[in-house]
Amino acid sequence: MGETTLMSELATEIFVPVCAVVGIVFSLVQWLLVSKVKLTPERHAPSSSPRINNNKNGTGDYLIEEEEGINDHNVVVKCAEIQNAISEGATSFLFTEYQYVGIFMVAFAILIFLFLGSVENFSTKSQPCTYDKLKLCKPAVATALFSTVSFLLGAITSVVSGFLGMKIATYANARTTLEARKGVGKAFIVAFRSGAVMGFLLAANGLLVLYIAINLFKLYYGDDWEGLFEAITGYGLGGSSMALFGRVGGGIYTKAADVGADLVGKVERNIPEDDPRNPAVIADNVGDNVGDIAGMGSDLFGSYAESSCAALVVASISSFGINHDFTAMLYPLLVSSVGIIVCLITTLFATDFYEIKAVKEIEPALKKQLIISTVLMTVGIAVISWIALPYSFTIFNFGVQKEVKSWQLFLCVGVGLWAGLIIGFVTEYYTSNAYSPVQDVADSCRTGAATNVIFGLALGYKSVIIPIFAIAISIFVSFSFAAMYGVAVAALGMLSTIATGLAIDAYGPISDNAGGIAEMAGMSHRIRERTDALDAAGNTTAAIGKGFAIGSAALVSLALFGAFVSRAGISTVDVLTPKVFIGLIVGAMLPYWFSAMTMKSVGSAALKMVEEVRRQFNTIPGLMEGTAKPDYGTCVKISTDASIKEMIPPGALVMLTPLIVGTLFGVETLSGVLAGSLVSGVQIAISASNTGGAWDNAKKYIEAGASEHARSLGPKGSDPHKAAVIGDTIGDPLKDTSGPSLNILIKLMAVESLVFAPFFATHGGLLFKIF
Repeated sequence: MGETTLMSELATEIFVPVCAVVGIVFSLVQWLLVSKVKLTPERHAPSSSPRINNNKNGTGDYLIEEEEGINDHNVVVKCAEIQNAISEGATSFLFTEYQYVGIFMVAFAILIFLFLGSVENFSTKSQPCTYDKLKLCKPAVATALFSTVSFLLGAITSVVSGFLGMKIATYANARTTLEARKGVGKAFIVAFRSGAVMGFLLAANGLLVLYIAINLFKLYYGDDWEGLFEAITGYGLGGSSMALFGRVGGGIYTKAADVGADLVGKVERNIPEDDPRNPAVIADNVGDNVGDIAGMGSDLFGSYAESSCAALVVASISSFGINHDFTAMLYPLLVSSVGIIVCLITTLFATDFYEIKAVKEIEPALKKQLIISTVLMTVGIAVISWIALPYSFTIFNFGVQKEVKSWQLFLCVGVGLWAGLIIGFVTEYYTSNAYSPVQDVADSCRTGAATNVIFGLALGYKSVIIPIFAIAISIFVSFSFAAMYGVAVAALGMLSTIATGLAIDAYGPISDNAGGIAEMAGMSHRIRERTDALDAAGNTTAAIGKGFAIGSAALVSLALFGAFVSRAGISTVDVLTPKVFIGLIVGAMLPYWFSAMTMKSVGSAALKMVEEVRRQFNTIPGLMEGTAKPDYGTCVKISTDASIKEMIPPGALVMLTPLIVGTLFGVETLSGVLAGSLVSGVQIAISASNTGGAWDNAKKYIEAGASEHARSLGPKGSDPHKAAVIGDTIGDPLKDTSGPSLNILIKLMAVESLVFAPFFATHGGLLFKIF
């Protein structure tokens, strides 16, 4: 069994950090390229664009530039002002949010230390290992201390990732608007590059911090790999708990502003979406950055950290850990490292190898990113599986060691990778207005808002079918080949192209903001059309990003569930025992409870916003005529206060459930709760985000009026358009607050149960002990 791998330990020690550093350097290069677009008025703005492009399009450029008012200084100054307002709003919100989250972080870190330390009554003596009683392992206090440290590391990395993503997005939005004057291709490249900055920073930071933590912990743990990788699971918990607050807080913020702006502006006052007269419009644009960018960044970072941790925990008790095969042990990190290089090559296809010239090329270009990265990654995984794994090895599977071949593990990662692509394309089919599902929803607006809502809900439920089959097949294949380790690496496979996925995802909110800035700066109709085209493609890609996040969450939480079950010493989970069944049924209810909380939060925050916007329209003289300026600050404050206050109860529900169930009812009931929440959460999450995405794009389909059918439903302000706006407003909390937060609920409860498993196994089930 003790076969060696082709890749030496030294090669692994060099390869992982080098890939991470390459990712960071690449993101900085992209950022420098974005910063070349100047936000200060210049006399010779045209000459700042590279010479080559002038030659490509010939002399036509100059005529367009005069027509689009490229040399209009007021526009540039105005764009810079609006960008500053958005950036300040987003920064101040995140700082407020992080203060509250910081308090929670410290409190929870203390809790982890106390719970895990109490397993052996804080003794500092070495103890027999869980899986091999003859050997001595490090004391439980060490695990408690190192788990706490890795929890804080994960939390800080998650917060920093979200914050940096928000910074680059607010830095790029006005630059995208200004480039749109030169053509849709130029604007696309700025928006996409900015998304890539975030994608690569996050993927590389996550990998680098995890790698450094493993090497530092190794100095203390030495040969006790089981204890080392158990302590590392705190990293995933930290990442996800920050993501929960980022997602829920950001989601409530963005949707309170969006719903408030839409209801009063579009429906009551009949003014355009991003009209500068609307007081909620800056808050709406801030919300896109804090919810969709900072929240999404933390969310996918959490998934990545947890799937790595789940794979490492399972591997530490199989032959990799027992034989101390460092290269094979770090296989999950090697897959992610290859992913960074693959995504780097893929990104060049969008920005350098191929130029977009027309609006209809935007969506295909983004889809090609997904396909190219998946194909290249398949080759990358094959190579890394061949050189980093012994030909055959054993994997721990519920008390027995199962023999696995290296090609089987390659198939596990591959099946996750391709399942991700399938989920992405199904999501696109159901949420893009280029296909019949969304066009049917738009058509149903003829008879009013009620039919629009019915069609939208039906579409959401139907869109769950294929993704669930894709997840089911990948679970079956990966579990058959390599037990829970297979499921964990399948999740990693799905997330291995995370840098490209995030670049595509962050592109959406940046384009959305660019459109808003163009409207507020009073740019021409043609530029609005270009930014709208970028935004419509961005809406679909955001839905694809959420599909990835939900699919990977399902696999990650199953892998974590497996690690929890083996760590807590449960040999089988029997559904027919009452202890487990009550857990199942309560677990299946939790996503509904959580969704109810988050949607009601959006509703009550939007209510305050609507009242404030109405008040300003009614009391500020000259606001509707455009002679007076609205008070944007008050709306930003309403959104900030509401989201901070409202994010605490849903957050507490998710964080406290495993602790209460595990302590009072024990590990069997907790395993039921985890299984129940996984099964029902995935369905609600997919249907909610697809329903919301479809309603949003049905409204954009009518507004754009690109086809004969769309023109028969429009124009803006017609009855079908008003019905579409109502559908979009209902869909907002579904697709941007409840849906995306649910995948964090599923993962977070599983990783938290895994971290606290030793405590629950020793002291859990108090109620059953009493009776």
